[in-house]
Amino acid sequence: MAAFLIHGYHPAAEDAAIYLPGIKKLLHPTLYPFNAQFFAAHASRTLFPRLIATSIQFTHIPFDYAILLWHWLSIFLLLLACWRLASLCFPNHAARWGAVTLVAATLTVPVAGTALFLLDPYLNPRSLSAPAILFALASVLERRYTSAVLWLAFTALIHPLMVVFGVAYLMALHLPRIRTTALAAIPFGLFVPILQSGAYRDTLDIPAHSFFFLARWQWYECIGIFAPLALLAVYSRIARKQGWRTFQTLASALIVYGLAFFAVALVITIPKSMVPWVFLQPMRSLHLLYILFFLFTGGLLGEFVLRRHIWRWLVLFLPLSAGMYYLQRQTFPATPHIEWPGVVPANDWLQSFAWIRGNTPEEAYFALDPDHMDLPGEDEHGFRALAERSMLADRVKDSGAVTMFPRMAEEWRRQVQAQSGWRDFQSSDFRRLQKEFGVTWFVVSQPGGPGLSCVYQNATLKVCRLE
Repeated sequence: MAAFLIHGYHPAAEDAAIYLPGIKKLLHPTLYPFNAQFFAAHASRTLFPRLIATSIQFTHIPFDYAILLWHWLSIFLLLLACWRLASLCFPNHAARWGAVTLVAATLTVPVAGTALFLLDPYLNPRSLSAPAILFALASVLERRYTSAVLWLAFTALIHPLMVVFGVAYLMALHLPRIRTTALAAIPFGLFVPILQSGAYRDTLDIPAHSFFFLARWQWYECIGIFAPLALLAVYSRIARKQGWRTFQTLASALIVYGLAFFAVALVITIPKSMVPWVFLQPMRSLHLLYILFFLFTGGLLGEFVLRRHIWRWLVLFLPLSAGMYYLQRQTFPATPHIEWPGVVPANDWLQSFAWIRGNTPEEAYFALDPDHMDLPGEDEHGFRALAERSMLADRVKDSGAVTMFPRMAEEWRRQVQAQSGWRDFQSSDFRRLQKEFGVTWFVVSQPGGPGLSCVYQNATLKVCRLE
């Protein structure tokens, strides 16, 4: 609960804008009659939406409360898995609590240049795949191989990409280092590259997708690759001196794992000829590396610095927690830190989406600024997830779906190009969208919307229709 309060909760933000509509459509098949492919493609590759939807159908808990309960459960499972691993690495309770507490305090630390956090402030497949991989790792260390296989199978069903990294790390633990670089690439051989069109390359050129290419990472993001590896080498020496064999093995293997996937990333993301492979995102291997790195760091702090001195724990974790809280407030400045179920925030965008959900027909087809998720005050909230209505493709989140499923690229580009110059749209432009796509509802910024009949407005937006 402390981690929840520190890092906040934004159930329909960022990647949740893709996954929540998939869950809602399973529960209410009549929703999203248009353009569902931009979230359904992800939903069809994972058991995650079906798992959440089935739990809601079985318990009859209201959707928003069920999502919150699953988010709490994901935090608890991650910290529980960290405790199990810490118990295998450190003999003293102070070290174990230091490991778990540091992970809890840093859940929303950015993972280098990957556009990931240790755990997102919303529910998504990584929320469950991350603890599952850690439980599989702990089971292997305890020689409970059946349990490990079951955890890995669960991870594969929830997040087929993340299980690749877990399997590769287990390989690094048990096979000679010289083979690990090749082994890191073996799971990726299961994925067949698809010949991409110019439309697909347009999605990769969007600035928000710079994390696909190492050459586009900022210098400080590159430090985020090598600094943890250097510290892990120090940790391995400390573990050897202390006689902590499990810790030493894990840290040493993590270095090999990190370097192996860095090598794979260089091969995949630097040559232009390898663009068809970039959707595999090998640098997302850092997600597992960062979780374990913070776990090891916290354990060493607990063992050698914090110990049983309460004031030392307070001196470290109170400022750290305050800093993480501040970071999240800067990430979502126009939204409450915790978006509680049933409460519509004093945010014009979210109020408009809530009005649409309650006052427009399910078959309504909307168009709004294709860059709306990046606009001030919107805070990267998903229209489909909150309004529960269909919309034309946007440039921000739908382009992310296209990077994983290139076959949608041409249709995505056609829809986004049709909305070019949105802020200067006139009546003829709205009618063009109606004629070409069947769109009859629009969300426009004040004082826009010429030629439209507007049925709702606030200080920022209007919700209008074209008769």
